[in-house]
Amino acid sequence: MGEELKVIVFSLAHEQYGVEVEKVRTIERMQPLTRVPKTPAFVKGVINLRGVVVPVIDLRGRFGLPEAEYTDNSRIIIVAVKDMEVGMIVDSANDVVDVDSDAIEQPPEIVGGIRAKYLRGLAKLSDGRLLVLLNLEEVLNKSEIVQLEQFGE
Repeated sequence: MGEELKVIVFSLAHEQYGVEVEKVRTIERMQPLTRVPKTPAFVKGVINLRGVVVPVIDLRGRFGLPEAEYTDNSRIIIVAVKDMEVGMIVDSANDVVDVDSDAIEQPPEIVGGIRAKYLRGLAKLSDGRLLVLLNLEEVLNKSEIVQLEQFGE
């Protein structure tokens, strides 16, 4: 057995995704966003989270998936990668699961329309579900979200 990874499970366009618990700061309900001019369409704006301005991206938009109305289940997952905190809007945040690192396979080139560079791997859970693990360093790639740098500094 490999090492156990604790993973937050969330859904996006009827697929299950996961990010490592240690990269997640908090999970928030949807709240009003302040729009920011001259940012990519998937950058929805910023929120003031307990005195800290946090940029928020819509993961559906980031991955080129069709946008959807936000619902009572929509959540903003605040993640920290390197020196950046970013909120990611997801359809719902469902669960925390343990994933055996040996159960993680390399992702195919495209999963659900999402390019492999954004994916860390596919994990088969003990209950048979397939979980797509995100590569947050690429999802939040600064050169692609360069306009976000002006916030939070």
